[in-house]
Amino acid sequence: MAVKFVMRITFLLLLAVAYELAEGAPPMAKPNCRDSCGKVSIPYPFGIRSDCFMHQSFEIVCSESGVAAAAIAFLPSIGNMEVLEINISEPYGTNDISYDPGLIRVKMPIISLNYTNQSSAGSVAPVNIFGTPFFFSSKWNKFVSVGCNNLATMTGLDPMGVVGCKPDCSKEKLIVKCSGSDYCQTTIPDGIQLLNVTFWNTTNTSSCRRAFLAEREWLNKTDPSAANHVLNLDYVPVVLEWTVLNFSEAYGFEELYVRRHIDWSYTRYDVKYYFCRYGYEGNPYLDMGCQDKNECEDKNSKYPICLPGLECENTEGSYNCNKRKSPLKIAILVISPSFGLLFLLLVIWWSYKVIKKRNKIKLKQKFFKRNGGLLLQQQLSSNENNVQKAKLFNSIELENATDGFNENRILGKGGQGTVYKGMLIDGRIVAIKKCNIVDEGNLEQFINEITILSQINHRNVVKLLGCCLETEVPLLVYEFIPKGTLFQYLHEENEDFPLLTWDMRLRIATEIAGALSYLHSAASLPIYHRDIKSSNILLDDKYRAKVADFGTSRSVAIDQTHVTTLIYGTFGYLDPEYFQTSQFTDKSDVYSFGVVLIELLTGEKPVSSTRSVESQNLSTYFLHSLKENRLFDILDTQVRKVCNKDEVMAIANLAKRCLHLNGKKRPTMIEIMMELEGVQKGFPVQPNFDELEYVRNKEMGPRNDISISTSSCLELGSASSSNALPL
Repeated sequence: MAVKFVMRITFLLLLAVAYELAEGAPPMAKPNCRDSCGKVSIPYPFGIRSDCFMHQSFEIVCSESGVAAAAIAFLPSIGNMEVLEINISEPYGTNDISYDPGLIRVKMPIISLNYTNQSSAGSVAPVNIFGTPFFFSSKWNKFVSVGCNNLATMTGLDPMGVVGCKPDCSKEKLIVKCSGSDYCQTTIPDGIQLLNVTFWNTTNTSSCRRAFLAEREWLNKTDPSAANHVLNLDYVPVVLEWTVLNFSEAYGFEELYVRRHIDWSYTRYDVKYYFCRYGYEGNPYLDMGCQDKNECEDKNSKYPICLPGLECENTEGSYNCNKRKSPLKIAILVISPSFGLLFLLLVIWWSYKVIKKRNKIKLKQKFFKRNGGLLLQQQLSSNENNVQKAKLFNSIELENATDGFNENRILGKGGQGTVYKGMLIDGRIVAIKKCNIVDEGNLEQFINEITILSQINHRNVVKLLGCCLETEVPLLVYEFIPKGTLFQYLHEENEDFPLLTWDMRLRIATEIAGALSYLHSAASLPIYHRDIKSSNILLDDKYRAKVADFGTSRSVAIDQTHVTTLIYGTFGYLDPEYFQTSQFTDKSDVYSFGVVLIELLTGEKPVSSTRSVESQNLSTYFLHSLKENRLFDILDTQVRKVCNKDEVMAIANLAKRCLHLNGKKRPTMIEIMMELEGVQKGFPVQPNFDELEYVRNKEMGPRNDISISTSSCLELGSASSSNALPL
């Protein structure tokens, strides 16, 4: 092993002798093109003249006022935004954007709304950069809402997604007119090219509302709630990412491969950035733009490394490369090492292996502690928590189960993580969810999810088998549900998804209601799912329903509601009362279940652009048809075949009650379950409330005092992805 290592070094050194030392600073702009506008450097593929940029999207307009240093650069392809910085640097080591390739800082307008009508929402013109190679960076930007109780949302992310936040202020702060008073910020999804802001009136008594995207580092240095600052600003810095699909491959470049998931088009975009590798400098987008640099003359290097054939000497504190040696001498020095050198190389190689193994163990211990492993061990070993023991898997076992997390094993991807199909060593087929990110501030929520889901033991709820916490991001292991989602059977025409008969649909609805009834009434603490939809209902090999994806669920104390300033859910299923009041109750899950019932009846999607404008929302379309006695005109073909029309009408009326705008007038999940069971048996059932306690005692396990929040993968403080794929 050591001999091969020496021979490889010899070959590389002899090959490097053939190259001469590059002289002069490497070019950043195309030849005969300006490389700056004022204080902004203009590297290729950007340029000022038509023959100086790669594509029209990279054209820079330089506005000059007679003073060269005061010139301002603008980017016409994204609405003449002012350019503050363009970066194509190598991605080594810091949090400064000047070391992150493919970024551009621009000035973006602050979006504000002034009005006196306190009963309606307000929206403003969107910022649209579709058709350009630019998109808003989710890593470097945050979405900010300024103003007490100013609920601002980003819409247009995809057909059903929503991201937003609302500052929660005390009454004392509300008396200051247009002061800002407070603010909130949240993350944004990857790859968006549309900034469309809607203002919703809640309890804000101020007539001034502001919302904007802003650079994260700028926010860290600025207080957006300061009235004398933000209210006097028209623009804030925003970071855009950009990419070039094709270019001439220059010598000495490397590529950085980044996978982005752009929800708007439901298409995976693979983004590539290019940069000069270590030891080279220049512009990788130019032919021969990356040039070998002389490290001996690098003022940033304390101990410069000269090219082969040169020696670096320290003359009065200054390093210089000189005394060129012949290639033959270099070859002799490298090829003819002593046995002592060989032994030293072997010792170094063995030490490297030992240190690498030790560091790997320490890294696993670090991840285990950071991901809340010690807290989970304490929860599982506590006698106070009478829970089933969720297994702690090791990383090697799950890597082997998924063939090293091979892309061919991916079952689905969503806002909270990627799900892989795997086979454990005992032969069991499982679904392994790899979370996207870790938020150390929500460790207790994540650990309590595992303890709560370990207690859920219901035939119609996906079972959590265990987790792995010694990896960089947590891994959750669930039972594998083979037949896909209810959404696929209702809305995707494919021979793999057979048509669901009326009896199957009625049974599936009853099973979903039973699972939600258990979560609301029979679990250790009431659990609100908060994202009930057909894509979160899985079907097993016998087409039995399984409720999945508890990524945004909450467990709360009995007779309490969950109040939040962040918006979770999916358009088409979202309870209008929750959206207006920010109070989520068990009746909010009932509304979402009502939408699923309509899907089972009509086979229609909850939101569809193919229907008329006033009927794009399925709930509105259904209630309008029911009011005009046109129910049987909108039913699915499989439902129309039913001989007993009374059953269909009973389910339709039940769905209508679930969609009542007043949550207090909606039925509970226990009432819904009993009515569905009655329809299944062939006769209507009016719930007997004396039996509800029996139902509770029949299905519930032992209760524990666990007042916590569950989170499938540690939450980021942003909206749940509307495209989150289940297990």
